[in-house]
Amino acid sequence: MNFAVLVFPGSNCDIDCFKAVEDTIKQPVSYVWHTETDLSQYDCIIVPGGFSYGDYLRCGAIAQFAPVMKALKEAAEQGKYIIGICNGFQILLESGLLPGAMLRNESLKFRCHATMLQVENNATPFTAGYSQGELINIPIAHGEGNYYCDDATLEELKANNQIVFRYEAGNNPNGSVDDIAGICNKQGNVLGMMPHPERAVHELLGSADGAKMFTSILSTWREKHGAAVNG
Repeated sequence: MNFAVLVFPGSNCDIDCFKAVEDTIKQPVSYVWHTETDLSQYDCIIVPGGFSYGDYLRCGAIAQFAPVMKALKEAAEQGKYIIGICNGFQILLESGLLPGAMLRNESLKFRCHATMLQVENNATPFTAGYSQGELINIPIAHGEGNYYCDDATLEELKANNQIVFRYEAGNNPNGSVDDIAGICNKQGNVLGMMPHPERAVHELLGSADGAKMFTSILSTWREKHGAAVNG
């Protein structure tokens, strides 16, 4: 299974994502610069965190116009797996690949610490290895992670089971609507989340709960393509 990690000017979690794939599931992974226009060789594309284009205008607002984004949208339409983490989530929102928008944290402060998430939908390629309702320890690091959408969009997200992660009840770190920490598109192949699973793939990092996300992606892809899990 071939993975790509997109790199924009200002990305700073690209190495974390690369190493998470390389060390956790030992699959081929490549850095892909934002000027690339062809993603056809990749099965999963990760849009990492950081400060793409310095977060000028709004987080992700400039990155949505990068040449690679056309190829990313084509990959999404083809059913390839796409995961946007933190700034990557913001880019997916700005580009229209996911609904909603990001606001400043309610505290107006940058929040960087461990958070507990509840798995709300374990029927996606990214969460198949988790139990429904499982609580997992995944860190956050963001200043604009306050997910917002209007009431109609929220009802649609609920109706289509697109809310993948919520912050543990009573521990919402940013004020996001309905405690939302991560959502997917209707087809379930595009995931955006503010917490960083790539920073939680080994107990030495404080948690290994993020490792299941990468093993879930690989297992789901192999099942879909008829490959042996240990092949």
